[in-house]
Parts: sequence; C-alpha cells; structure tokens
Amino acid sequence: MSNRTTMYRFAIGYFLWCMLAAGLHPGQASAETRLALVVGNSAYSTVTPLDNPVNDAERMADALRKTGFDVTLVLDTNQNDLILAISRFGSRLRAAGADATGLFYYAGHGVQSFGTNFLLPVDIELQDAADLSLVGVPAQAVLRQMFSARNRTNIVILDACRNNPFTSVPDLGDNGLAEMKAPRGTFLAYSTAPGEVAVDGDTGNSPFTQALASHLQTPGLPIETLFKTVRNDVLKATGNIQTPWDTSSLTVDFQFNPLTQPSAEELQVRQLWESVKLSNDPLQLLLFLRAHPDSAYASEARELMQVLLAKEMQPASDTTSPETPKTERVSPRDNEREMIEHARQEGTAEAYEAYLATYPDGAFAELARLELTTIVNNQQRTDPDADERPPEPPVAGEQTAPSAGNSALPDTVAFNAPLGMGDPQLATRSISELIRGSPRFAPIDGLPEAVWKDKTCAACHQWEQANLCEQARTYISDDAPAAAKQHPYGGAFKDALRLWAEKGCP
Repeated sequence: MSNRTTMYRFAIGYFLWCMLAAGLHPGQASAETRLALVVGNSAYSTVTPLDNPVNDAERMADALRKTGFDVTLVLDTNQNDLILAISRFGSRLRAAGADATGLFYYAGHGVQSFGTNFLLPVDIELQDAADLSLVGVPAQAVLRQMFSARNRTNIVILDACRNNPFTSVPDLGDNGLAEMKAPRGTFLAYSTAPGEVAVDGDTGNSPFTQALASHLQTPGLPIETLFKTVRNDVLKATGNIQTPWDTSSLTVDFQFNPLTQPSAEELQVRQLWESVKLSNDPLQLLLFLRAHPDSAYASEARELMQVLLAKEMQPASDTTSPETPKTERVSPRDNEREMIEHARQEGTAEAYEAYLATYPDGAFAELARLELTTIVNNQQRTDPDADERPPEPPVAGEQTAPSAGNSALPDTVAFNAPLGMGDPQLATRSISELIRGSPRFAPIDGLPEAVWKDKTCAACHQWEQANLCEQARTYISDDAPAAAKQHPYGGAFKDALRLWAEKGCP
C-alpha cells in the first residue's frame, strides 16, 4: 500500500473519530460547593480541660481548606455561640443548594444520656443529669440542620469521646457516645467505637485527628477507604485499645481530594494515541506528532518513532556476490539511511540541517523537518536571553511574521541548507525550497490577497541561485534602496539572504 493511500485512510479515520468524540462530549460539571463548621473546645472552666481539641480543630480546618472547603472555625466556644454557629452553618448549607457538601467536625468533651449525645461548651455547669439538655448542645441538632438543607452529601466527624467529666453526677455514668442514626446522604464518623473512650493524645493532636488530617489530601481516596485507613492507623498508634467507628447512608461517591478528571480533548488525544501506538506505523506516528507536538504522549511517540526508524535503518540481507567490492554495494539509498541515522543519534539541529541540505526531497525529509522544528522551538523556549532581547525594528511598511522569535543569526547560510533562523517555518527550510513556495506576506503593501495568496514566488520572480544572489547583494548595505522594501517572506528571510550574500552565495 502506498504512503499516499495510507495517509488518506488515516486522515479519513481521524476525521470520523473526531466527529464521534465530539458527539460523545460530556458536559462540564459545575463546581461543587463545600461548607464546613469546625469546632474545638479545650479551655473548660468547671470540668477537666483538654490539651488537644483546639490544636485538632485548627489542623482539621487547614486540611479541609486544602481540599476545597469553605471553613468556619470556632474555638473554645460557650453554649450560645455554639448554637448560633450551628444555626448559621445550617442556613448557609440550605442556601448552597442540593449539590453542596456539608461537613461538621467537633473536638472536645462529649457525653451521652439515655442514648442521646451532647456536645459540651466550655462554660458548661451541670449538677443534675436532667439539666444536660439545657446546658449542653445535642449532636442531633447538627444532623437536623444538615437534613433540612436537603443537600446531597453531609459528613459529621466527632472526636468527642474523651473521658466522662461528670462521673460524680448521678445517671451520667455511661462512657463515650451513643451510635446515632444517619439521615440519608450522611456519613457519621466517631473517633472510637460506641460506648468507648478515645485517647486525647500526647503529641499535640489526638491519634484520630492526626491520622485523619494526614490522609485527607490523598488523591482519589473514597471516603469509606479513607476512614478504614484512619482506623488502622489509630489501632496501631493506641496499641489496639481505640477503634474508630463510622456509619454511612451516602447515596453518591465522595472523595475529599478527587483525581483530576481529564478534559474531553485530553481523552480524545489519549484514545487517538492508543490507536496510533498499536499501529506501529511511522506514518501515523508522524501525523500524530504533527497534530499534537506538545501533548503528554509526544515524548513516547518520538521514542517509538526512533525505534521504528532504527529498524528501518537496518540494511536488507546482502544478496550480492562476496567477490563484489564493498564500495560497489553501497547505494545512494544506503547513504541517505546512514545520514538520517547519524542525525537521529546526534539529535542536533546541525545534523538534521545537513541531511536536509543533501536530501531536501529525501525519504526522511518530513521527519527531519519535524525534528528540526522541535529542536528550534525548544531552543527558543529555553534560551534565557530570549525574553530580554529587544525585537529588531521592522523595515518601514513591512509586515513581520508574528511567531518569529529566533533573533540569533547563524554564522553562515547556504542555498540548499535549512536557514536555521526565523520562526520554524523558515528555519527548517532552505532558500532553494522557499523560492519554490508561496509568499507569506503581500509583496506590495495593499495588494489584494487574490493576486498573491497561494501563488508561487517563482511566478513573479526569476528566482534562481545566480540572479537571486545578485538581488541578495543589494541587502548588504542598510542604506541600499532594496533594504527598505518589504519582502514576501518577511524580514527574517531578507536577513538570511544578506548573510548568504556576504559569504559569496554558497
């Protein structure tokens, strides 16, 4: 099958694939609203103060902000302020809409009474168990606020099962917290199992919060897997005496730090690359690199191209007679293979320019130009002085190529060698190629495009090496009239002609 037929089939297949991909383009999801209320109570005035809840709350607030939560942080709060904070949190959650995610985190003293859990503000005073609902804040109040928002996902995290501060109060002898029923769409997490006591910790954070905060930003970790990891860490840190607990009624998948979803365009390029890679077809690789030179797969495509090219470079089995002198067995095709193989191994602009100067229409000319373009672009991007060089002033009335960024001039320019200057469209081609091409700008200011667009320069000029050299010599002096005239290939080409003429038009 000819290269022309292969290119045609590939182009048709690529077009149809793109049309199909466009039809399957998924809609862009709207950004998710994440709201969190984080509470830490340490400085209790009438019961045993705690060392770590404020530290725990601050660490959790920081970790949640890094995963996209809008965090309200409340520290060492009294009953009125805690109730007000929960109420405002519910209002914000209701206003955020059904797709919002709400999270409530509490670190501090918490107790249960008759199966009901209470969060204790720092100003709590309790003499009788019957007064607990009057001086504490029922955890169920948080769930009611969340449920009223009718939003999709809610998370409640309670690191509140430290020692019972009311052991002397009758009817408050139960340890830990009671397990609560999770309304639909809610994930409930406790620092320890129901009825058990959690460790406050001696490292500045509780073992539970330390483990949770350290894993919260792990990319792509489902919430169920996250808390299973936290459970194992806490068991290890506490010698198996504390077992974090959770219960869930979530109806959707949730990740604190979801993996970045590729765009439709990225998916399209990836699927195309998978197809091209399996083909092992240098032509398809070449077309892929031409269409997506800066994609994430360009490097791999080039490596595969090098492998396939190396196989192509291997000489066919020698069927000549042993008596035939070796010099007679070498064909022009073998010389071309050796030259492109040398350029491939060297990987330099000079090596590819040498190949193109010798074989401007060779079998590997397209590949050589592609590699040379890549080298030129990379040199321009990594040149530390590129952004600081002032642009060369254009000749009056002359248009310049908008992408011309290579202001460094080569030492010499040859008629059949790539220019090595200007933008990649000029730098990778020789004078002999360009004079057979089409103008890039109007030869005369104001000339209608219909007169010059897509026409060959040879139709307007007798451009051959000898008479072109005569014209190029007129550019050597900046005072010459020709130097002030615009050129259909732009100022960079005129600079190349001047350098060529200065060296005697080699």
